[in-house]
Amino acid sequence: MKDTKNVVGDPVQATAAFKRRFMYRMVFVLAGGMFLDGYILGIFGPVTGSMTEDLDLSTLWEGLIAAGPLFGILLGSPIGGWAGDKFGRKPLFLIDMSLFVVASGVQFFVDSPEVLFAVRFAMGVAIGVEYSVGWPLMSEFAPARLRGRLLGLTLVAWYAGFMLAFLFGYLLEQFTAVDWRVILGSSTIIAVVLFLFRIGLPESPRWLWNQGRRDEAMAVAHRYMESPDEMADVQREDTKHGTFSMLFSRQYWRSTLFVSMFWFCGVAPYFAIATFADSVLSGYGLGGGLAGGVGLSAVALVAVIITVLLVDKAGRRAMTVPPQWAAAVVLAVIGLWGGAPPLAVLILFLVFSFVNAMYNTLTGIYPGEVFPTEIRGIGTGFAAAVSRVGAGLGTFLLPWSMVNLGSATTMLIASGVAFVGAGLSQWLAPETKGKSLTEAAAGFSH
Repeated sequence: MKDTKNVVGDPVQATAAFKRRFMYRMVFVLAGGMFLDGYILGIFGPVTGSMTEDLDLSTLWEGLIAAGPLFGILLGSPIGGWAGDKFGRKPLFLIDMSLFVVASGVQFFVDSPEVLFAVRFAMGVAIGVEYSVGWPLMSEFAPARLRGRLLGLTLVAWYAGFMLAFLFGYLLEQFTAVDWRVILGSSTIIAVVLFLFRIGLPESPRWLWNQGRRDEAMAVAHRYMESPDEMADVQREDTKHGTFSMLFSRQYWRSTLFVSMFWFCGVAPYFAIATFADSVLSGYGLGGGLAGGVGLSAVALVAVIITVLLVDKAGRRAMTVPPQWAAAVVLAVIGLWGGAPPLAVLILFLVFSFVNAMYNTLTGIYPGEVFPTEIRGIGTGFAAAVSRVGAGLGTFLLPWSMVNLGSATTMLIASGVAFVGAGLSQWLAPETKGKSLTEAAAGFSH
């Protein structure tokens, strides 16, 4: 292996303006991927009625198709994480969007529940790869002082995608004769734009260094990274190759447990309630529709924006632990307050949506920080897979639970999941504010 004293060579220098433009482009394509994820999930709710009637869907098929992308993420995220750690972030970043373009386009021609499930499952696979490659790539380029904010912006994009898709789909479904296949297939346009903007992006310098390609690593670092401190931190990277078993080693099992279950407990209640906002609110005597679906997502979007603005100042734990306890208590009140007026229930749901979105913003920040480069992809991918078990089960089981167990019991189950997540974060959530990526991943501390 080459001596680290003689690896810099004559790297291509770049101006500060060039580096800023690169970071803007990186944020755009990464946030775009998350916007797309939120979009394909949000667009489903408004077309459920016409789709169910056209394809003569049973309750089982309705739940399966709604959860299809989530189950796809369950497969795609660990595979993408493993491949990203082994073959690099750059090739996977294009491959996943290529798959999404194809799968999304097929939605225009769906003629059976089996085909629709398969297509949306494939899109989920692509998004799973996006999670396990996109966040590591951003964390490996972002400066420490802005890392939380830049990673958090991707969650702003997710909630914006979910909300705008719900609004777009609702308006087309209610006021036009546009076929539901065209509404679902509209995600193809977004995917094509993102694919084109990703062409030519560089490989992660930290991944290159980890692979022993040190000259290339420092050339990329000098050309694209902001400060000398960030470039120097690249040279502190380990060169050992990661394995799946490292996730459960003595050094990293706490990171794996925390990130995976924090994510699981955060998204399970949200996905279930937000995907079927209309039926959930109707169960409490509230008119759902546009006001319900968009209202919950709009409140969540505001919460994410606030969290992004504060996370690099107040710290990670302050944005994680208190909001989790608040979400658990709010869901418990909804479940236990049997005779609550509809307005009070609506306010409680809006409060839940707000605090839940606050700590869910950290699901886009923690994975890239607490895992080292050699397992950052597979660690993020594994955690994403675990989280999508929760999201998929929540989305799949909520319609059944609302009918067979009732609204109150369903909300108490959701509250129990939130309480588990709050307790885990109280115990394990680390503080990584202001640390270099090497420092953040080197040890697990509060």
